[in-house]
Amino acid sequence: MGAIDTLKHDLHAAEERLLAELRVLRRNLRASAGSTNIHELTLGQRVADAVAATMGSWSFIIIQSAILLVWIVLNVTAYIRKWDPYPFILLNLALSFQAAYAAPIIMMSQNRQQDIDRKQAENDRQVNIKAELEIELLHQKIDELREKEVLYLTQAITDLTQLLRRQGFEPPPSPLAEP
Repeated sequence: MGAIDTLKHDLHAAEERLLAELRVLRRNLRASAGSTNIHELTLGQRVADAVAATMGSWSFIIIQSAILLVWIVLNVTAYIRKWDPYPFILLNLALSFQAAYAAPIIMMSQNRQQDIDRKQAENDRQVNIKAELEIELLHQKIDELREKEVLYLTQAITDLTQLLRRQGFEPPPSPLAEP
């Protein structure tokens, strides 16, 4: 059984090396995909990210809602100097300008994030394919080990049977032999 133990040890060592290589590969791919350094971004990209982060926060929504509420209350209740009376045309104009400029800026940030996500998904796909191929290779090695073990056991049985016959013993019929 020394040969089988050696083969198992070799397979275990190969598995450990493969796992270490896959871990290093995965770490390198994560670092390269997620290493969008703030200094590598253009001014427009940094502004787009800042605007998207600000406008997509609860604090922005709460502050904007408070400003709109104050605007409406001051214009509805004020007896002197109603700068934007009831249909609130100036308020609508300001909100339209905000939406007109905010939407494309937020889209730029989302498109850049989508590109980053697409690259990361492609890296993940490549790692999965490599892992799948390595698993298939391990299955083949295990199958080879099984075949060698069966051959070894068959040879050992044959040798023992011959040894018993030489010593005058007749072995019982094999349960695997056909009647």
